[in-house]
Amino acid sequence: MNRKVKTARLSILSNSLLILLKVIVGIISGSISILSEAIHSFIDLVAAGIAFFSVRISDTPADDRHPYGHGKFENISGVAEAALIFIAAIWIIYEATKKILNPNPVEVIGLGIGVMLISALVNVFVSRKLYKVAKETDSIALEADALHLKVDVYTSLGVAVGLILMLIIKNFTKNPLVHYLDPVIAILVALMILKESFNLFMKAYSPLLDEALSKEEIAGLKEMIEKHCSETVKYHGLRTRKGGNFKYIDFHLNLPPNLSVKEAHEICDIIEEDIKRSMKYVEVTIHVENF
Repeated sequence: MNRKVKTARLSILSNSLLILLKVIVGIISGSISILSEAIHSFIDLVAAGIAFFSVRISDTPADDRHPYGHGKFENISGVAEAALIFIAAIWIIYEATKKILNPNPVEVIGLGIGVMLISALVNVFVSRKLYKVAKETDSIALEADALHLKVDVYTSLGVAVGLILMLIIKNFTKNPLVHYLDPVIAILVALMILKESFNLFMKAYSPLLDEALSKEEIAGLKEMIEKHCSETVKYHGLRTRKGGNFKYIDFHLNLPPNLSVKEAHEICDIIEEDIKRSMKYVEVTIHVENF
């Protein structure tokens, strides 16, 4: 089992445990903000499951039906995860609005604070692991999963702070407005989740349209190619795109007509090896032309 699959499995296990804890405490306390966090963790679990299967599929070799490989399965999973996050956020806002209209007291606040802090600590560890492997393997699916958990850290801490304020207000001021704090926190959590879903959608969707690599990557690529150019060696028609963690690069290389096929091939090999030393997970196609 490769590193991406193992890391995706870790995310599934951690999210399953956190959902169980949050649902139990959310029901006992009656806190909509804790239940909203349970829903968020459930979406994270679904996302982790999608990431797990997408990285397994994306790493399978190219075949007759998919000659460019299966990398875009990771992008499709990212789009699906973004849609799930959006739906969850809308549901949280709906439930929180109902509670604002019909406020209920939150009980066993201390237990809720403990669960939120445990959730934040667990997700800090797992998200860092996911980000590390995502960067090393250039996996959009794992990066999306890590982003979910990173947001979950902030939202869990936000809910914990809100519950602490509720505890203080409840014990020292007896202010009846304390019952409105819980659904308001839930709505703030949902707004953060909506922003997360939009950012993830844009990042995952762009490669499905064969969008070019970033300006920085293209600038570095041009610099590498131009090192091998001269008065008799020119290039044009540079094109780039990305599918999953693989980058696809092709361009035309103009060479003198007196070169043999072997000599032309050697020049192309040198340029290709130079690019592959600087960029991970890349496939280069060079079209040779005569001046």
